[in-house]
Amino acid sequence: MRSVDWPGRWMQDRLGYEPRDLSLFRAALTHRSAAGPNNERLEFLGDAVLNLVIAHHLYAAFPHAAEGDLSRLRARVVSREPLAEVALGLGLGETLQLGSGELRSGGFRRQSILADALEAVCGAVFLDGGLPAVEPMIARLFAARIAALPEPAALKDAKTRLQEYLQSRSLALPRYAVLNIEGEDHAQTFRVSCEVPDLGRCAQGHGSTRRRAEQEAAERMLNEIETHPEPDRSA
Repeated sequence: MRSVDWPGRWMQDRLGYEPRDLSLFRAALTHRSAAGPNNERLEFLGDAVLNLVIAHHLYAAFPHAAEGDLSRLRARVVSREPLAEVALGLGLGETLQLGSGELRSGGFRRQSILADALEAVCGAVFLDGGLPAVEPMIARLFAARIAALPEPAALKDAKTRLQEYLQSRSLALPRYAVLNIEGEDHAQTFRVSCEVPDLGRCAQGHGSTRRRAEQEAAERMLNEIETHPEPDRSA
């Protein structure tokens, strides 16, 4: 049985926010498996609010990042896993209203439920206090994660970095080819080559999928180029 002021005290203690309309936050912290208004609509709204606020802060923090880089950075902050981790840190699972089935199965620890509930709380704060209330709250919750983000270039996969390197020097794109596939259908290993004809270089990679093998081959090609740079062609 929840107390009369649920979840107002939790909001004040954990988020430093005093709700005006408690019904919004009761819905935000009620999973669809429980009776009464649930957080699905607020989750939809909160997802948009979170993306807006985080995008705004990333835009300011990385003034030279391109659109694709900013999108990758944002995904590092607002995807399911980091949202669930923030929710766990707030003790959000302990205050969630869940149906009996979800309670028995440990739903209060499930990433998807925690992430959705955090989004719903953000949506409720936005409705209750507007952007001036929700933006500083989100900024506090995610400040450390934004500060710890790597430089945008580090988020690009090896194939993308190799392609951009070659394009910046007007060189032909690499050629990938499957050299060998070993193992049973459910446990295959791919061996792939990555050839850069204009540099006269070839590297190989292994992986449980063709894509992973290509990524490893591209990474090895980049390492080879970095270790033994191409000669100056302008001479």
